[in-house]
Amino acid sequence: MSDAWRFTETPYNIRFFARNCDLKRLGCRSQQMDASEREQYGAAIHGDREAFEMIIRTHSRTLFAIAYGILQNREEAEDVVQDSLVKAWKMRWRVRDPEKFPAWLSMIARHRAHDAFRKRRPVPFTHEAIETSDAHMPETSAMDQQLHSALATLPELHRAALTLRYFEEMDYRTIVASTD
Repeated sequence: MSDAWRFTETPYNIRFFARNCDLKRLGCRSQQMDASEREQYGAAIHGDREAFEMIIRTHSRTLFAIAYGILQNREEAEDVVQDSLVKAWKMRWRVRDPEKFPAWLSMIARHRAHDAFRKRRPVPFTHEAIETSDAHMPETSAMDQQLHSALATLPELHRAALTLRYFEEMDYRTIVASTD
């Protein structure tokens, strides 16, 4: 194995794989949209509900991963995805290039998640609230808790990229397009 492919966990390496120009340096080309995808995005932009529904099916998991990476809360992330899709439907006419539609959709989800995060109000904890929430919380393994706490310490872009790569099993090109 050559030294160029060795991976050490440094912030530089994470940024290295998150940038499109650096992916090109590795010999990867940005993913080109085929004609049928371009046509589907174009139809959705022009108001075709069926095309938009297919886009929802295609991108909802990605949008959820982005929102969850920011909010770390399943219910809030689901609400953000729904709000993002409603906004995308209402504002779809703003997208002039169908190839930019997925990135535009991801940007809406990211902005909505940030808005939801800013609107959070700290809730004072009482012993009763903690006991009640513990009773309803399913058992999670220590490793899951460590993973979530480690992800929470990362910057939002890195957390989203790791969530998309390892939980949603996306390739690097798609992650770059979703997080730009």
